[in-house]
This record gives sequence, structure tokens and C-alpha cells, in this order.
Amino acid sequence: MRLDKFLKVSRIIKRRSVAKEIADKDRIQINGKTAKSSTTVKEGDELSIRFGNKTMVVKVEALRDTTKKDEAKDLYSIIEETYNN
Repeated sequence: MRLDKFLKVSRIIKRRSVAKEIADKDRIQINGKTAKSSTTVKEGDELSIRFGNKTMVVKVEALRDTTKKDEAKDLYSIIEETYNN
């Protein structure tokens, strides 16, 4: 599954266009490597996402094409959240 689609389906980022923009600005890494919006995400991958002053590290638990709001949290687990001042 494409990175931008996973971020939208999992509701880590609300819109796919925003996910694409963040990825294309080199603010997302998959397993330590910079990723573009079209990079393939697999179960078990570790994503590091930089939002402004917050960095979030998540592990991909499952991949689905669509989810309901309450099921979205099952697609990933948060490993770490740090705030940069």
C-alpha cells in the first residue's frame, strides 16, 4: 500500500493530499530511510513522521483499503512521541 494512502486510512493524517505533501518534503522515514508518498508500506514497518514540533514513531500492524473511525487505531501502534521545543 502507498504511504500516503496508509496515512489517510489509518487517520494519522486526515487527508491524502496533506500526507503526500509531508512525505514529499522529506519529513517521513520508513525503517530509517527517507520515504516519498508513493513508497510501499508493509506490515511491520516503522514510520517516523515529523509534524512541526512533534515527531511520532509508529509501527504498521495491519493494512486495509478502508476502515471505520474506531478501527483505524488497530492499523498501527505508537512506539514513541517526542516534542521538539
